[in-house]
Amino acid sequence: MTAVLLNNLKNTLVGPLPGAEAQSRLAPVNRTLIDPAQLKPGEYKPSAVMVLLYKNAMDELFFPLIQRVEYEGVHSGQISLPGGKQEESDRDLEQTAIRECYEEIGVEGEIQLLGKLSPLYIPVSGYLVQPYVSFLNTPSPWFRPQVREVSAVYSIKLRDLLDDTKLNKGSVKVKDYSVITPYFLLEDKQVWGATAMILSEMKALLKPIF
Repeated sequence: MTAVLLNNLKNTLVGPLPGAEAQSRLAPVNRTLIDPAQLKPGEYKPSAVMVLLYKNAMDELFFPLIQRVEYEGVHSGQISLPGGKQEESDRDLEQTAIRECYEEIGVEGEIQLLGKLSPLYIPVSGYLVQPYVSFLNTPSPWFRPQVREVSAVYSIKLRDLLDDTKLNKGSVKVKDYSVITPYFLLEDKQVWGATAMILSEMKALLKPIF
């Protein structure tokens, strides 16, 4: 079943993507979506994240989310996908996403790229994020988080992402203020903001084929 699903997903990622329509379903209230195509070089910081699929012994699919350490930046302590900004040594954003997986969560094995989702601009930090989707050929991988950047790694069942009962809307605390936003409740963690918007598009693609 996993092989068939991954092949269907790969084919789906080639076709037209739902993009902003799917992303906006999990956007914070009053957030204005900026079309990445309207941005010019120098107006954003290129970055990439990875939806890294893997399976367990029972052929169930999962993907990791990380909790970032507390720091002075705007994404301090947030739940996110593995990823980060493009480095000068990176060949392209695909390599950025793969490198960050190895660095941030210490995965072992080959990462097989399946395709990419729609880019998303994050106004608060100026990052233009390119999400990729891949499959890790190591079953039930053991993660080794980079302690300077990652405080925890959570294994999320792909089936939970598709479960509409995991969708909520309410107040999310961000440092010294709160945001009203829809969010996924995954492993008892509020997954909101850019990460939720990216996963919303992933969910939209998976629903018809899962």
